[in-house]
Amino acid sequence: MIHPTAQIDPTAVVASGVSIGAYSVIGADVHIGEGTVIGPHVVIQGPTRIGRDNRISQFASLGGDPQDKKFSGEHTELLIGDRNLIREYVTINRGTGDGGGVTQVGNDNLILAYVHIAHDCKIGNNTVFSNYSALAGHVEIGDWVVMAGFSGAHQFCKIGAHAFIGMGCLLGSDVPPFVTMANEQRGRPRGINSEGLKRRGFDTARISAIKRAYRTLYMAGLTLADAREQLSVQANDSEDVRAMLEFIDSSERSLAR
Repeated sequence: MIHPTAQIDPTAVVASGVSIGAYSVIGADVHIGEGTVIGPHVVIQGPTRIGRDNRISQFASLGGDPQDKKFSGEHTELLIGDRNLIREYVTINRGTGDGGGVTQVGNDNLILAYVHIAHDCKIGNNTVFSNYSALAGHVEIGDWVVMAGFSGAHQFCKIGAHAFIGMGCLLGSDVPPFVTMANEQRGRPRGINSEGLKRRGFDTARISAIKRAYRTLYMAGLTLADAREQLSVQANDSEDVRAMLEFIDSSERSLAR
């Protein structure tokens, strides 16, 4: 299951049932979990840990040095979970010493061709990165987020769970959970991701509470402080609104409004 032209460093750990295609290069201090399939011409540099049952397509480049001028060769890592699909020409870099040292990708993510995930990013579970979407360093992506084609996020941005980032949308601010962003040169809030929430089993009452919170935050003409005060009341009856409120309170960049 390992092609004879593949180059595997003696320190790499390759579990049973792993397939490695022609001319792929597996570097030092790389661990690959059971059942993972690696296509031809893939380069994986360490330290990198890859879990079980991942599918990595040809010409992907994982675990390379961070593209950060401050990086000086310190020990940093890339951690990838289980059952991720990583398509052609995807690049995911290791972390930096002053940024936490780890780039992390969770489980069950769909990462399509030409996606770039930079150093120190934290990716949750069940996300979708469409073609040519990109993250600068230190970006945090919650579970079930969808990044449409050609979208991107500025460094240190946070995108909350279940958000939808539209095609070509460029983010410079944090996006609360459940919110849909659409493009007008820079992304603007355009409602909640109601269709995605329905597909994930959110009932009418939950979606209504989220819509009410969105109207409070974006459509009522309130200052952020006044909107937060009203959201704190709504949060008493909705776990989802509490999640939005917690996200707002933890935001370190300006909030997308």
